[in-house]
Amino acid sequence: MTLKSLTRALLVLSMLGTMVLLAACGQPAPEVAPEVVEEVVEEVVEEVAEEVEEAAAGSALSVTGSVAEELSFTEDEVKALETMDVESTNSNGETKTYTGVSLNTILDLAQPAEDATALVLVADDGYTAEITLEEVRACENCILSFRNQGGFSSVLPEYAGNFQVKGVVELQVK
Repeated sequence: MTLKSLTRALLVLSMLGTMVLLAACGQPAPEVAPEVVEEVVEEVVEEVAEEVEEAAAGSALSVTGSVAEELSFTEDEVKALETMDVESTNSNGETKTYTGVSLNTILDLAQPAEDATALVLVADDGYTAEITLEEVRACENCILSFRNQGGFSSVLPEYAGNFQVKGVVELQVK
């Protein structure tokens, strides 16, 4: 909620509160045209709804934890980073080519702390997989791939299936 929205909401609430208090004291409430109150309330509700929608749609990937700078990316911002193609064998035994952004590129932007030792891949369904930061840093072809339906999956070609996380929304550095 922006400061403007919050100010408007507080103004409407204080006007309504004043009317209730004056009515309870037997004093006539100041006359405010109902359409004015309704208009202000509608504007505030619309602004808040837009901001909630923007916030929900805004961040597709976050980098948090033991980093110099916690980051939040939209999907377009991640896709604008340098991409690479890697081959990996999926759970069906098929070797496919995946396009995405190197995990190391994203980690370089966030600058993990010197004492950081692990990376946790967090999925949109709550699933997590933890791998040592040393392993990720040594992996030149570990990426966050772009999913056809939007979002990201981790592709770590030479690692076990539990590290191939669908719907990655957060990278937690520990």
